[in-house]
Amino acid sequence: MLYYLHDIFHINLFHYITVRAGIAFFLSFMMTLYFMPKFIEWLKQKNANQPIYELAPESHKSKNTTPTMGGVVFILVSVVASLISIRWDNIYGIGGVLTLLLFMAIGIKDDYDKITNNNNQSGLSSRQKMFLQILSGFMVALYLYANAFSTHFYIPLYKFPLYDMHFFAVIFWVFVFVATSNAVNLTDGLDGLATVPSIFSIMTLGVFAYFIGHAILSKYLLLPNIQGVGEVVIVGSAVLGSLIGFLWFNAHPAEIFMGDSGSLSIGGFIAYLSIVTKNEILLVLVGFVFVMETLSVILQVGSFKTRKKRIFEMAPIHHHFEIKGWAENKIIVRFWIMAALSNIIALITLKLR
Repeated sequence: MLYYLHDIFHINLFHYITVRAGIAFFLSFMMTLYFMPKFIEWLKQKNANQPIYELAPESHKSKNTTPTMGGVVFILVSVVASLISIRWDNIYGIGGVLTLLLFMAIGIKDDYDKITNNNNQSGLSSRQKMFLQILSGFMVALYLYANAFSTHFYIPLYKFPLYDMHFFAVIFWVFVFVATSNAVNLTDGLDGLATVPSIFSIMTLGVFAYFIGHAILSKYLLLPNIQGVGEVVIVGSAVLGSLIGFLWFNAHPAEIFMGDSGSLSIGGFIAYLSIVTKNEILLVLVGFVFVMETLSVILQVGSFKTRKKRIFEMAPIHHHFEIKGWAENKIIVRFWIMAALSNIIALITLKLR
């Protein structure tokens, strides 16, 4: 909407992505600070608290009175701020909004079932959730493919595409969506643990998106130039603003959890950013904490099924450190540090080609 004010009032300022990204950030941030306390109060009145998994560490038992589904507020706020700020004829901006809404819808269904049944295990079954994630990922991937988005496959540190995946790109993108949304979902187990690494990941991929969408900077950095992709920076900026606003309430001790409505949509959006910036492989480094958490679960399950032995005290790995006696704040901050360092390394690869 802001972009089109030029046609009415001749305000050329709103044609700049950086200006609209800044506006989206502060709109999203302020709306989150305004609506989140009201939402928390409403959830408390409805007893919409987070059901705690019965096998979770003992320290989690006291969190069963903490409201959940905070993702509903910060995702909807992000969508509103994005729609105010982006060009409505840009496929990448609209695709980002579509991703947020689709994956939020899955999370809302899962959270609602858990809350109404007061049971952490009574949400969507693993098969149901996987099917809906695949369906949502396929819809966004097909949307990109139908709009002639490049299907070339890139790897970090190499300036040329390795090959053209053609329609197989859709299958690959669906895998990225499902893997990333699940990885963020697994990480969301401590106060603020998933929030800050998500902020770092979106910031890093947002930098790539801006450079890749800029004809001169992409040429200088030997990055692929994808016309129009810079518009997704505005959606990313809106999500950053809402996540920072959410962190105000989600920092330890959390007043509200993001729930699957938040973690699945944030994971889906990070996957979307990696796809439109051709950084699907670099995502392993950008989302290092999410990868580490997911691998800990895979290794734990694999070891128990094959050797009847556990590698960790409990998976995901943040629970392992809890049982080992680490304070919750120490685990959270140390994971934040790892996320910051991995994203700094990812940004260094910008010029290494």
